[in-house]
Amino acid sequence: MDWFTAPEYWMSRLVFQRALAGVYLVAFLTAALQFRALIGERGMLPVPRYLERVPFRRAPSVFHLHYSDRFFAACAWAGCAVSAALLAGVDSRLPLGAAMALWALPWALYLSIVNVGQTWYGFGWESLLLEVGFLAVFLGNDEVAPPVVVLFLLRWILFRVEFGAGLIKMRGDACWRKLTCLDFHHETQPMPGPLSWFFHRLPRPLHRVEVAANHVTQLVVPVLLFTPQPIATAAASLMIVTQLWLVLSGNFSWLNWITVVLALSAVRFPANPPSVAGPPLWYEVVVLAVAALLVGLSHQPVRNMLSRRQVMNRSFDPLHLLNTYGAFGSVSRIRYEVVVEGTADEVPREDSDWREYEFKGKPGDPRRWPRQFAPYHLRLDWMMWFAALSPAYAGTWFGAMVERLLENDRDTLKLLRRSPFPSDAPPRHVRARLFRYRYTTWRELRETGACWERTYVREYLPPTRLSGVSRGS
Repeated sequence: MDWFTAPEYWMSRLVFQRALAGVYLVAFLTAALQFRALIGERGMLPVPRYLERVPFRRAPSVFHLHYSDRFFAACAWAGCAVSAALLAGVDSRLPLGAAMALWALPWALYLSIVNVGQTWYGFGWESLLLEVGFLAVFLGNDEVAPPVVVLFLLRWILFRVEFGAGLIKMRGDACWRKLTCLDFHHETQPMPGPLSWFFHRLPRPLHRVEVAANHVTQLVVPVLLFTPQPIATAAASLMIVTQLWLVLSGNFSWLNWITVVLALSAVRFPANPPSVAGPPLWYEVVVLAVAALLVGLSHQPVRNMLSRRQVMNRSFDPLHLLNTYGAFGSVSRIRYEVVVEGTADEVPREDSDWREYEFKGKPGDPRRWPRQFAPYHLRLDWMMWFAALSPAYAGTWFGAMVERLLENDRDTLKLLRRSPFPSDAPPRHVRARLFRYRYTTWRELRETGACWERTYVREYLPPTRLSGVSRGS
């Protein structure tokens, strides 16, 4: 079928697949290095306890068959290995069916992880990686030209990511309509990057231009993805530039990178396609059947986008085949941070020797400049940002984290930048206090060397002993 494939997009497929494999690799590496403290058998939200109350049909996962920390680690590192193999192009050396099976393996493994990850895996980019990864299974390899319908569905995902995010902004916080959100966003975003301070200090008129350009990129440009070339390539390229701008301004895990990967599938690279045989019948049948299924399920995200009560980052099925996306429908005007401290004193007093725990990514010491971590995802740091917004976001895991700090739990301490206590002498008490953080001015930065200025707000958690914290409370 000549109408079934688009040979001119063979280079687009190649670039897309290698880039997607790179994102998969980061995702599995993040899971392998952080899971024990977060969802392991002795984690803050243990997987075995979760599986006791959630059936397979609600959260399909290989871990319903068996869970142990060793088995989870094997799955996560296997995902890393498969992702690395795909990044190296092993799929192009396999028969078509075997290549599809190889692409299905990281999708199934990561689905299993996300579906037991609970709060720690409730981010939109988890579902986005799964939705894109599922389509990648049917994109083919060097034996066939890229199927037109799969390329279309990848653009459909990119359209929903951008257009949905644009709609949620226009329907949400009034500062998006007034073009003033960037007066606050760079300072209050979940995890600032090394350049975020400078972005915040840009002239306010330039912030207005940034917001207006964002509205154009998210509400107008996505429509152009479905126009003929070279307009579609120009639209996708503009989206890539916008995403790279966001990469420079903050740490958003792999959200920006997976969006770039999607946009690459719509770019028509100038290259001569190789001569390949027509696709086998079974492949055409499978691809068209999957496409029909996804088109049929698309009514759910479309209905959500059209609704005045549009929601962000929700999956409509347990396989994460169709999802809705969006970010920053509302923007915080003030930045709060939870500062966690411990003391070795038997009786905690205000004048006790309270020592601060330092996290890897979230602001702490006002003099410590933020680092670039994305696309790597610091899950605990992100959730600490939510905890500062409201204690309700921390209700399921904060007490368990404090308990593990009181125990000097090795896996938990690995998630931190530094513990103020030696490994053989844990603190007797841990407390948490809420501070307001703001970026310093140019003059304050020159005088003090500090990029943050913080002010005490209130007690977040009173001094707590090991016996006073219940696991998972």
